[in-house]
Amino acid sequence: MTPRYGPVRRVAVLADVHGNVPALRAVLAEPDVQAADLVVFPGDLTWGPEPQRTVDLVRALGDRAVCVRGNADRAVYELARQGRTPERERDFWMPQQHSAEAIDFLESFPFTVVVDVEGLGGVRFCHGSPRKDTECVTPETPEARYAELSAGVAEHVIVTGHTHLQFHRAVAGRRSVNSGSVGLPYHLGEPGTAYWALLGPDVALRSTRYDVHAAVQACVDTGDPRADVITRYLLTPPTPAEVTAHAEGLVFSD
Repeated sequence: MTPRYGPVRRVAVLADVHGNVPALRAVLAEPDVQAADLVVFPGDLTWGPEPQRTVDLVRALGDRAVCVRGNADRAVYELARQGRTPERERDFWMPQQHSAEAIDFLESFPFTVVVDVEGLGGVRFCHGSPRKDTECVTPETPEARYAELSAGVAEHVIVTGHTHLQFHRAVAGRRSVNSGSVGLPYHLGEPGTAYWALLGPDVALRSTRYDVHAAVQACVDTGDPRADVITRYLLTPPTPAEVTAHAEGLVFSD
């Protein structure tokens, strides 16, 4: 059964943190995030340079934190406990950066949740799409595919993550929202910008500045096997147009 929360007045949405602690701290310090009734994390919380510290920050929010399972969260516990075969160096490294309790935490995340938000009604949160955590939903997802992926969903507003793109559009009779990525956004803004959203009574897309050089240093200090790649994405990310074209060509991407 899908967990349901609310009714509440305000929800802060922080997707795709990817273990970027400086970005997460900056967004959590925002007055509107601190005042929100709930802080929803639509997946891919820890797959990044500082997984354990990320879990600790989120758990410190107590009952205000609502987490949805992303494909990267799933990968951590599948690699650690379910016999998933490691394919890359980071697949060996990542589970070792989580305590047993942190892996328990990731494993507890539901696939989707619904929150009743003032002014919006029921809002469904998932990572990829309501049908699969690896489905890519973008600002250019065709109406026909969006109608298919949302078939059977009662809620008018659907919030997704996964593509690291911030957008809000009307499509197939619904509102498709992506708050953007806190920790690894694909964007045209300045490096050191974290993206999030505030829901209630409408949808407000937000951004927060943070110390990107501290995030880059964390990649090096922790020995992240993909430190060079993450650094490149933090400092010179692909553009939204490039990511959209790539994602729509794949449709599903793990």
